This record gives sequence, structure tokens and C-alpha cells, in this order.
Amino acid sequence: MKNKSDYQEMLLKMVRPLTRHYTDDGSGLYLGAASAGYGNRIAEMEGFSRVLWGLVSYWAGGGEDETLLATYQRGLAAGTDPTSPFYWGDLHSKDQRMVEMAAISYGIMMVPKKLWESLTEETKEHLADWLYQINLYSQADNNWHYFKVIVNLALKSVGKRWNPREVEKAMDSYESFYLGNGWYSDGKRPQKDYYVSFGIHFYCLLYAHFMEKEDPEHTLLFKERAKTFSKSFIYWFDDEGKALPFGRSLTYRFAQAAFFSACALAGVECFSWGVMKGILSRHLDYWMKQPIFDNGGVLTVGYTYPNLLMSETYNAPGSPYWALKTFIFLSLPDDHPFWKVGEEPLPVLKPVWAIKECDMLICHRPHEAVALTAGQYPTMEHPMAAEKYAKFAYSTVFGYCISRSFHCLEQAGTDSMLTFHVHGMYYVRRRCLEYAVMNREVYAKWSPAEGIEVETWLTPTEGGHRRRHRIVSRLACEAYDCGFSYPDCMEQTHQKEKKWEAAVWDENGESRLEASLGTGVVIHPFSNMNLIFPNVRIPAVKFHICPGITEIESLVTASFTEKEIIIGGGNCYDLRNRYADKTLA
Repeated sequence: MKNKSDYQEMLLKMVRPLTRHYTDDGSGLYLGAASAGYGNRIAEMEGFSRVLWGLVSYWAGGGEDETLLATYQRGLAAGTDPTSPFYWGDLHSKDQRMVEMAAISYGIMMVPKKLWESLTEETKEHLADWLYQINLYSQADNNWHYFKVIVNLALKSVGKRWNPREVEKAMDSYESFYLGNGWYSDGKRPQKDYYVSFGIHFYCLLYAHFMEKEDPEHTLLFKERAKTFSKSFIYWFDDEGKALPFGRSLTYRFAQAAFFSACALAGVECFSWGVMKGILSRHLDYWMKQPIFDNGGVLTVGYTYPNLLMSETYNAPGSPYWALKTFIFLSLPDDHPFWKVGEEPLPVLKPVWAIKECDMLICHRPHEAVALTAGQYPTMEHPMAAEKYAKFAYSTVFGYCISRSFHCLEQAGTDSMLTFHVHGMYYVRRRCLEYAVMNREVYAKWSPAEGIEVETWLTPTEGGHRRRHRIVSRLACEAYDCGFSYPDCMEQTHQKEKKWEAAVWDENGESRLEASLGTGVVIHPFSNMNLIFPNVRIPAVKFHICPGITEIESLVTASFTEKEIIIGGGNCYDLRNRYADKTLA
């Protein structure tokens, strides 16, 4: 069982390598030349700010290491002084700096002696004026609204000018996103991903923490919704601490569990403290064992390994430090019950549960959670949106592939998809025309390309799921029904291609697809397309589509070892017995 000091040290091990990367004035964190859509100057400011999610929580909980405190005090002075060459700049609408204001504001409220009272009067004025700008411009119509709320709460807490009307408008916007059963959409669109947990609920719970006495009505509402949300969100985690790789911004990695940390801060015992502690502990342990840091100890863009292919246009080198939001549980006092209990396993979960608010049917098995999905597709065309939102299934074990190109099957990233080869291109499901999530089945009607319409039914089975496709086409073409990616360890990996069936396996597991027609093929995607394994193979069945109606059924199964996976070991992965020595040789 880990104690508070263990988690404090875990955080410091991530922060210490950053000390030599701050700019001389302290206002930026330079971690590399890769950029995002907002340019390098703002990217440096982003890195500076995001580390505060961890540091502030550490200091608030009694952490004594103040190595970076002077850097941050100096950086706040330089970054907010309009006469300084290091000034962070004036804002504009939908400005990335609005996102980063939230961590600074959190710091002002949580550790005011360190990040407010210690500043000169001139710096206080500059900082307050710079923060107030968020009230003068529009935000993205999604989770961004609460950045304005947190900023204004911080200004109010130190007696500076704030805008209660803008706070009210922002909270009204959040309310308009509410779907029921604890779920929000990320704006008025069908997007329900981790921004519901580490965005919307996270900031609502911060509000509940800071405004419990002043606004008991909203505090109670946000806490009750968080409790309700937790009952289904827990299904996104398996019993090893892995979370569903689903949706955008997966480079924030262990921010996936930040919701439970925010619950602890706000005093929301959505499960027993032991269960909550167990979720956070297993999740962090899982991520700390992955090769997610470079050889200098800096968090990289990627998922279980460095990977720019899966990144977003807003992922700069410092962006992954959003993950430190999960460490806000470090702010809990030493006598909090969270620190006094042992880590408990997940409660008993249903093997199959429909979460209709996020268009998923979740299957829980030992060491794995699988989501069968329908209907969700972002109205904003995020990079590789089809791969991140529209596949048939998402697994905590096997991950999924993103695409490099739809001109070549090996680059199309078609695992857990039905793809059509038409006019020299590969087309997959994107938006659905109709969809429904029932207690034991997922239905979707969709069109991959003009002239083709598909109805798909997904049904959970033991060890996998069954698919049924009804295809109505005006075109003659080829189609591939594809199973889960399986790690490719070169000569240690075997494959089978035969009539109606394809399989990939090694001594530790397999991925298989059996169909009612067609010929088995094994697809060899290019390296670094799968989020979890650097090299994979995909079992599939290829069949011909004639004009008219084609019906096909397939059974998709996959299994993998119960041993602990070491990503990047051997030719793709290594194993160790999770019950043996935890140290790497």
C-alpha cells in the first residue's frame, strides 16, 4: 500500500527533470521544437501552467520541496507584465491561454501564500488584469466555459475585479450540456469522452470545493451528479487500472482518472475511499510502468509510447502535463480517510452494461474492458476522428490503430472496423444516420461512401462480440471486416488465413475473426499506428460486394495474457508475473 509520501515522490520524479527546461525569466517551459496550432510562445506558457496542477496540489498538501517556487513566482511576474519582453500577450477569442489560466487560478486559491501573497503589489495588479481578460472574449462552446468560472473565483478570492455575470452565463452553458444520469456532452454536440470526466466534472467539483459555503445549491448538485456519473464511468476502467483508449486528447494519459481525484478533493465518496484509492493507485502504477518518458525524464506526446501520429493539433511538447490534474488528491490533509485506508479492488461490476448517455455497451472481463460503440462522432473534425470515435469496439488491452492514409490498406488503421475499397480509397464508418444502444445490443445505420448504406448490429459474446452487417450497395466493390489489433513480435507471432477466417496469435494470446463468407486475410499495419503496441497485425475477412444486398455475420474474439505487459520490450512487448518481483531487470 502506498502512502502520501510515495505519491509525492512519484510526482517529484516527474517534475524534477523539468527544472533545467524553464526559460531564464521563468515564464515558459521549453521542451522541444514540435509545435501546436497556437505557436511556440504560447506552448511554452502552456507547459509552465500545466505543471502547476501537480505542484500546487503537492504544496497544498504539505509538500516541502520548493525548488521551483521561485521560478513560478518569477514567471508570473514576467509573463503578466505588459512591458516585459516575456509578456504572455493579450488574449483573443477561443485563445489557448484561457485553458492555461485555470491552473494558475487553481494555484492562487489553493496556495495563496506562495502564488499570490508573495508577489509584489505591481505583479498582483498585472496578474489580475491579465486574468480578467477571459471575461472580454468568447470561449469554445464546450468544457472551456468553466475556465472562466475558475478564473473569476480566483480573482474574487483575492479581492480583485471579477465578473459574476460571466460566471453565471458560463454555468448556464454547462447546464445546457447536461444529458442525465450524471453525463454531459462536451458542448451541444454528440461528443462524450474524457472531457466529461477530466473537464466538465473536474471543474464542477473544484467549484464545489471552493464554493461549498457560498453556493451550497450548486455544490450539492455537482456532488450528486458526480456520484451518479461515477456509477457508469467506473466501467471505463479494468481491474488492472487501464482505462479505455477512446476519443481525443489521449496524450493526457493518467488524466483519465482525474475525476476520482477531484471527487476526493470535493469530499464526494462516490465509492468507498478504499475503492477510489485503488482506482487511482492501479491507474498511476500502470502508467508509470509504460515508456512514456524520454531519456531525460520528460513526458512525451503519445499513449503507451512516444507517438506524434496520434496527436492533436493542440498537442505541444508540454501538453501532456495536463495529466498532473490527477495529482490533486495530494492536496488532501494527512488525516484524511483517503490516506488511512488500503487500496481496494473494483466493486463487482456487471459483465455487460449499456451506458446510453455515451452510446456504449461496456463489456467487463478479467483484465479488460471493451466498449461496443455507436452514434458518437464529433462535429468538430478532430484528427483521425473516425478512428478515435467510430470504431465498433475499443479495448483496454488491444488499443486501436490510427490511420496514415486511406489509399493503402496497411495505412488505413481499420482494426475493429468494416472498410470498403471504392475508387481506390478505403472508406469506414464515420457519422451514423441512425443508432441505438440497447441492453444487449448496439445498432447503427451508416454510409461509408455515396451509394453504400450499412446496418450493423453488435452483440456481446463470451470472449468477444458478434457482428451482423446488412449492406445495400449500388456499387461493386470489396469490403474487409476487421478484428482487434494483436501485437506483432515478428518471428514469435503466427497467423492463419483461410476461407471465412483469419487469426493472429503467439504463446500469450490471440485475435481472431470468423465470418459467414469471404476469405481470411491478415493486415500488417505500418509501425506506430496502434496506440498501445508499436507493431501489430489485424485479422480480417475480405469479401466481394455486388450491387444489391449483401449480408454477413462475423464473430470477433481476442484474449491476452494475465501477466503484466512491458510495452516496447522484446520485439514488441515483454511480460512479467504481476505477483512476482515488481522491479525491472
